Parts: sequence; structure tokens; C-alpha cells
Amino acid sequence: MSAANRGLRLASKSLRLSQRQCLQPAIRPLGIAAATVNSAAALRSPASSRHNSFSTMASLQSAAAATPSPSAGKGYDPEITDIADYVHNKPIDSELAFDTARWVFLDTLGCGLEGLRFKECAKLLGPIVPGTVVPNGTRVPGTPFQLDPVNGAFNIGAMIRWLDYNDCWLAAEWGHPSDNLGAILAVADWVTRTNKAGGNLAGGKTFTVRDVLEGMIKAHEIQGCLALLNSFNKVGLDHVVLVKVASTAVVSKMLGLDEKQTADAITQAWVDGQSLRTYRHSPNTMSRKSWAAGDACQRAVNLALKVLKGETGIPTVLSAPVWGFYDVLFKGKKFEFQRPYGSYVMENVLFKVSYPAEFHSQTAVEGSEKIHAQLKAMGKSAADIKGITVRTHEACIRIIDKQFKPMDNFADRDHCIQYMMSVMLVFGRLTAGDYVDGSEAATSELVESLRKKIKCVEDPQFTADYHDPALRTISNALTVELNDGTVLDEVVVEAPLGHRLRREDAKPEILAKYKRHLGHHFSADKVGQLVELGQDAKRLESMSVDEYVDLYVCEDSKFVAP
Repeated sequence: MSAANRGLRLASKSLRLSQRQCLQPAIRPLGIAAATVNSAAALRSPASSRHNSFSTMASLQSAAAATPSPSAGKGYDPEITDIADYVHNKPIDSELAFDTARWVFLDTLGCGLEGLRFKECAKLLGPIVPGTVVPNGTRVPGTPFQLDPVNGAFNIGAMIRWLDYNDCWLAAEWGHPSDNLGAILAVADWVTRTNKAGGNLAGGKTFTVRDVLEGMIKAHEIQGCLALLNSFNKVGLDHVVLVKVASTAVVSKMLGLDEKQTADAITQAWVDGQSLRTYRHSPNTMSRKSWAAGDACQRAVNLALKVLKGETGIPTVLSAPVWGFYDVLFKGKKFEFQRPYGSYVMENVLFKVSYPAEFHSQTAVEGSEKIHAQLKAMGKSAADIKGITVRTHEACIRIIDKQFKPMDNFADRDHCIQYMMSVMLVFGRLTAGDYVDGSEAATSELVESLRKKIKCVEDPQFTADYHDPALRTISNALTVELNDGTVLDEVVVEAPLGHRLRREDAKPEILAKYKRHLGHHFSADKVGQLVELGQDAKRLESMSVDEYVDLYVCEDSKFVAP
């Protein structure tokens, strides 16, 4: 080596050493200083500033300042421990919640069966390796499949969500809490079958349908309360992160994990890579939005099973400086909470009854149905419409206002308020088949031209009512101008059928919807048996899960290849 090269190496080594000496002192105090500032801010926070964002539990209000630094290797984020405490220690004594959960259960299973009729859904289902059958595994309703609980959770979750026709929760974040049934039912069925065959999962537990309903109530509550004041979509994350967290928490207890292990599993759900919601928006709208919940369900079961095998958690997964969820994915903002965990969400959940349409459009489609009838009575039709103005809420504009965006596929159409309104105005109907490529609606020139005449404008009061805990309405108001200059009276629909304010009116329609969805898969006698059982709450809730799921098995399904 030449003298010049030796000199260069020595100089380079000296420079690196000096840089380390300069950087090390600067890096270490930064975390300490940040922790000190955060703790001081938490202590200074007046009660008045916390009034509208109190912790999900009393412990959350006081624990923020006391949470040890990540380097201490102990102490869970209080948001994590609150969920674990709720799952393990909070009894559900609301009969309204259980009654509502029963209706959600039936409706969700029916929606899953309807999803099987669409080949794009059916092709994703079944075992990973064709022909695989898991002894005592999860049975997938409407199919011959018997799978491991992870893939079973995906199958059930994907078919449930495929048509965007099950229940809905709208707040700062929106979503469909019944998606969690994919994980809950898969685990309950597998554990029950295994233990009946001599296994000892979860201490030999066998689950009844009532146990499943309780799991649904708690999963609804976790997902819904996290969604009330925290918007994941505003930072580009998909709402299925909440399905994953809620399902992980609930199935952890079902699998026999103790409270600490459940907290570990919940932390794993938060650290798990979160889905970007680009698949729900132009220019990338596509079918992944329909199986994203199934993906969340399978991840939840998989993570809980890993903790069951001894995997530990990440105690400060949310709050860790720089590398935690808040700093990496939530722009440093901590979660806010409106209420403690109970049964509020299930009691107030929205049923999607009338139309297989994204929920922010439900009242607009209902209004369009009224206008269609009015035009018919006048001897006119959708072809006579010059333009429509829709007064609506901010979330509707953000998600489904696509006035001039080309409709490229099924996923575009069922998330475009203009398209859904136009189909109803032109044909007097809106069915899942109207979203399919090549369908009468999708190829209609009148539908295409009419949707470009529908303009959405925000009404601040509608937005405020949408977020009001006492109302949670999803209002749309339609004003139609005809080609001859006539302006029809505005049609306002504030709460869709299936809203808590219209729940009793919706029940006969929910039952009819369930019966209709069953009819494509089972004989009339079998449909009658399932409908009758579904209305007998006491008998249904006392049934063993595996026996109930067996009623839905289709060994020779005409929609799903074995």
C-alpha cells in the first residue's frame, strides 16, 4: 500500500471517529428531552381541554405521563391495556346489544352467501393448496371447504365484505364492524370442533352462538370507538386496520390467552404493516377493497396464534418516539376517545337494508327512488333531467363524489354516488348486478350522461349531524331541474332505513334480505328452517357454533368449485 493510500485511510478513520463523538451526545439527550416535554405537556393539560377527548378508560387519563420510556422495556401503552381489560373483564349486559347483534349476525351471513354468487369473489376462496382439508377445521358457509382458522378467517371475511352490503359505522373513520365476524366465527368454529374431537384448545372451551354474539359486540365496540374521533383515511391508511386490531383482541381471549398475552397480540396488530387505501380511490380502485377485510381477519388470527405459541409484544408500539405508530403513521397525533368501551356501537350500528351501495349514498339513492316515481307520475323520465344538486355531508364528497371520473370497473361504480343515483333514476332499481362490467346499467349511455349532471355540495349542518353522537345521520338532499325549466321540490332523506332511528321499520326488510340471499343456495325448506331459527333468539343463542355453521355447509355449491 502506498504512503498516500495509508495516509488517506488514517485520515478517513480519524474523521469517522470524530463524527461519532460529535453525534453520540446529541442523539441521546434528544429522546430524554422529548419525553420530558411530552410528560410536562400531559401534566399541564387542563381538564377543560380533555373534556371532549377523554381516555377510553379512567386509566388512560392518568397513564400517559407515567408510561415508561421504550428503553425501560416495560409498561404498555394505556390504549393497549384498555382494550385488553375490556375484552377480559367487561361483561356485556345490554339485551339491546345482543338483539342487534343477532340481526347483524344473520344479515352478515346472508351477505356472505350473496357474495359467493360473484365469480371474482368465489375464485379467491378455498384452501391455499387445492384439495386440502383440515380435520376439525373451520367450515366456510355456502361452500364445501374446511380450512385452518387463518385461511378460514380470510374466506369468511372476504365473502362477507364483497358486495359492500353488510352493516356500517360512520364517524371520523368509517368501516364495517361486522367484518370482524370472519375472524370470530372461524376461531369459534375451529376451537369447538377441535375440542369436541378430544382437543384442549382454550382449556377445552366449546362456543355457543351467544358467545359469538358477545365477541361481535366487543369487536364492534373496539373498532367503532377507535373510529369515533380518529381518522385513518386522512393519513392514507385503510380502515381495515381497525378490523385487524378489534379481531385480534377478541380472538385472543377466545383462544385462551390471558390479559397480558392479549395486550401482546394487540401490539402485534398495531405494528403489523397497515394497508394503504389507494385501492379504494382513483386511479387505483380495484377489487382488493372487497377482500381487504378478509385479509385483516386472517392477519388477526395469525398474530393471536403466534402469541399463543409464546411470541411477546411491543409494549409502546403506539407511543415510541420516532419508530412508534403515532410518529410513523399518524403524524405524531395520539388517539382521542369520546367514550369508554361498552356496547354503544352495536346498539347504534347502521344496517344496509335497501341497496348494495356505499353507505354515504344510501339516503341519496332512496331520494332518487322517490324522484323516479315522481317523474313517472308526471309522464317524464330520467332523460328529462337537466341537472341535479345534492346537498350532502363532507365524508360523502371525500369518498364517493366522482362526477366526471370514468367508471372503469365494479369497484368504481359501487363507490360513485352519481352512478348509483343515475341507475336508480333511469331503471328504478339498484342491485349488485348493476355494477358488473357489461351489465345493462354499466353500458347505458343515459346513466353515463346523467351522472355527469349530478353535482355534490357540502351542507355544514349535514356534516355536523353526521358526527353528532345523538344523531349520526347520513343526510342527502336532492334538487332536480328538468329540461323544460321545472324545478322539483327538494327531496331530503336524513336517516336511511336501517339507522337506529328507523331500526324497527328495517327489521322486516333485513329478514326479507336474509331470506332472499339464502334462497340462491338452499331449498325452500332449508331456507324456512334457517329463517325460523334466526328469529328464535333463545334457541339460536344456545346452539353450539359448529352445529349452527353445519346448517350452512354446501357440499355441492353451484357457485364455488371444490
